[in-house]
Order: sequence, then structure tokens, then C-alpha cells
Amino acid sequence: VDTIRPIASITKLMTAMVVIDSGVDLDEKITITRADRDLVQLTGSRLEYGASLSRKEMILIAIMSSENRAAAALGRTYPGGMDNFLSQMNIKAADLGMKDSFFADPAGLKVENVSTARDLMQLVDAAYGYALIRQASTTRRMEVYPYKGRGPLTYGNTNRLLKNDTWNIDLSKTGYINEAGRCLV
Repeated sequence: VDTIRPIASITKLMTAMVVIDSGVDLDEKITITRADRDLVQLTGSRLEYGASLSRKEMILIAIMSSENRAAAALGRTYPGGMDNFLSQMNIKAADLGMKDSFFADPAGLKVENVSTARDLMQLVDAAYGYALIRQASTTRRMEVYPYKGRGPLTYGNTNRLLKNDTWNIDLSKTGYINEAGRCLV
């Protein structure tokens, strides 16, 4: 319960809360740039440089489909930039009583994103208070249109348990990096 471990993409729940809390315009379009690529785990993305979506859509696919470039773009475009964003993530964690947690990037790709089971209960409890996060974490499929003149990209939820109608899931987030293993809250 109190063992500190890497949390991979569960990090994206904190990313979404910090963005929403900031009051930035969720309808404002933000564009993926080379700065959003993953140079840590070297994961791929279906969002090419120049892809443009609203912040709300970026939150939705970051949570639902664990889209790393979307999470990175949310941090990069935060008022005051990435350093301020990371600072706000850690301030929010402290405010929530997450005393054994640390956030090092918005996507959860760095092994320095750590927490405990006890702290993650605080995170999930807080995230449940955000309708957009509940929506994003339980949406099974979603189409977005990040490129002018091209068709949609369809994203699916990384939590396969949502396909089972006998499960009543109100909020969830998956994560995976080698150092963390398979994660689910």
C-alpha cells in the first residue's frame, strides 16, 4: 500500500486535473510539434507534427487511449510552460495529500513519475470529481479530426474491461512502461 513505484500513464489523470483546474480555454486548438515527441520510452503516436485538436479532445484521447503526444502538448501549452506545469502537478499532489508521489512529465513516460497505492486512491478520488475525466476514462471509442482535409482518426480505450457490460466502471486509467509493468486504477 505504501511502496513507491513508477505509475506510467496513470500520470495522465493528474495532467488532466491540472489543465482543467487552470481555467485555460478547453476549446482552444493546440498543435502537436516536435517538442511533443517521446524521447524517453520512444513510443509512437498517430498524431503527426502539425496535428491540431482542442485541449478538450487532447484530454479525451490522453486519458481514453493514453495518447502520449496529446499529454505532452497539454503540458507544453500550459501557462508558464512545461516547468510551471510540472510544478503545478506536484503542488496538486501535495494538496491532495499524496505525500509519496512525484510527477516528472505529463505522459508518465519517465520512471520518476511515482506513487503508492494509498496515494493513487487520493488521485482517483479527486479525478472522479471531474466530469470530463470520468467521460474520457469510460468512452470506448472516439473519432477526432486533427488534419484539415483528411478523414478521422479513431481512438479506442486502453481498458478492455469497458467492453464487458457486466462491469460498472465509472473511472479508470491504464498505464504501462517496462519499469512499472501493467497498471490499472
